[in-house]
Amino acid sequence: MAFNMGAALMDALVLSIVSAESTYGYKITQDVRKVMTVSESTLYPVLRRLQKEDFLQTYDREFAGRNRRYYRITEKGIAQLAVCRKEWTEYKEQVESVLFGGMDA
Repeated sequence: MAFNMGAALMDALVLSIVSAESTYGYKITQDVRKVMTVSESTLYPVLRRLQKEDFLQTYDREFAGRNRRYYRITEKGIAQLAVCRKEWTEYKEQVESVLFGGMDA
């Protein structure tokens, strides 16, 4: 069974991946696919939105005779990732308290 986690989780995953190293869209898609189902056509609008919100910056680098667009996290993106991680931890603890600890949570 797969849980639908939505846009907030997608944002957090992308920011986390890019925070580890600047990388390109296809690689980000492959990394996100390790934990949730996503197509490249779904991911690129997310990358554009995160860039528009100043969480990511882009630069181009030549690869195999073509330009490849790379994404890197900004200071604002690092701050947003910290918020995402805090909220995820709180959410995860609440869900686990119900799933594993009974309904008294």
